Amino acid sequence: MAIDKMLTADPEIAREIMKELARQNEKIELIASENLVSEIVMEAQGSVLTNKYAEGYPGNRYHAGCEHVDVIETIAIERAKKLYKAEYANVQPHSGVNANLAVYVAMLKPGDAILGMQLDMGGHLSHGSKANISGKFYNCSFYGVSRETELIDYDEMQRLARELKPRMIVAGASSYSRRIDYARFREVADEVGAYFLVDMAHISGLVAAGVHPNPVEYADFVTSTTTKTIRGARGGIILCREKYGPKIDKAIFPGIQGGPQLNGIAGKAVCFREAMTEEFRDYAARVIENARTMAEALQEKGYRVVSGGTDTHLFLLDLRPKGLTGVAAEEALESVGITVNKNMIPFDPENPRVTSGIRIGTSAMTTRGVGREEILQMAELVDRTLVNRDKADVLEGVRDEVVRLCRRFPMYDYQFSNQEPPKE
Repeated sequence: MAIDKMLTADPEIAREIMKELARQNEKIELIASENLVSEIVMEAQGSVLTNKYAEGYPGNRYHAGCEHVDVIETIAIERAKKLYKAEYANVQPHSGVNANLAVYVAMLKPGDAILGMQLDMGGHLSHGSKANISGKFYNCSFYGVSRETELIDYDEMQRLARELKPRMIVAGASSYSRRIDYARFREVADEVGAYFLVDMAHISGLVAAGVHPNPVEYADFVTSTTTKTIRGARGGIILCREKYGPKIDKAIFPGIQGGPQLNGIAGKAVCFREAMTEEFRDYAARVIENARTMAEALQEKGYRVVSGGTDTHLFLLDLRPKGLTGVAAEEALESVGITVNKNMIPFDPENPRVTSGIRIGTSAMTTRGVGREEILQMAELVDRTLVNRDKADVLEGVRDEVVRLCRRFPMYDYQFSNQEPPKE
């Protein structure tokens, strides 16, 4: 895993890679959509597979020389099906957004109605936001959460479905910390004659490990990224019922993509195998335990946790009781080496560039091996930073403590190079 050749051939890029390694290694990563892949996932992604072009699918390519990549893609497909108990899998999507778009393209016509979760209440851009292609090509409406409980308002979702008669109902979220009642969504979808899509991008690793309900049992289509809690290669997957498989395949290629990224597919295959192990199942359980521990610790310090807690790897903090905005908290925490992201909370009075909250996730730091003791320490560091955000001496002390904690839990056993980054 050395980059010695790059240090000579392209020192500008080598320098930034080495700086990024140092940044990741010496900062507390609490961004819920980030995780750390294994060395073998990186080896697969950095392999000679990046040289091969292979439009089409195994056994039906538009290029010669695909005998080995056919095997790799077939293995990835079979592992995905086994891992999630799915009838059909497509492992070619370049991203989670592409996976969602492919389902829309396969099953809908432009202008068809989609009912998804509202963005500022936990949904995702690709579930119908006007800023995304989904909101530009389709007639999108939204359900949300109850103001009282901050849980999905299933009765309102059902009322909207009956009124709007959507062609597709989308469940899944990027900043909703509670379990979703997939059976209720299935019931509503059947009642109004809609397809049912679940985007499990954030929780796919928890599902794979069996510590979170599996939406494949209920949905017509399930999409996911292969990063986040599954901690694999960058990209996406689509799981569906067998009868929809050919339409999904055509929607990906030639519909919205060209040649697949075969190095990424190999990385996906590797992470699926890793997710089948007892070690991974233990990891996923610890992710949830760590998230709950941190949420409870911050509640005790006077922060308000949206919906009162978490069932997953993430939670939202409402910072208004502390007189803070999300952007102010994000900037203060980043200054001491703790990375989070500002995030809208339900019924947020602030705009998306400011926000009233931050989103916190425990996947990456759990991968590094932290447990309850370190999670409580991190909660204390978050609080100390936000309370003393204008006190340079306190922040310097926090920064030193962050580095010391991170050095106890290095990301990898190796270093990219023993050499110092080249001078700028």
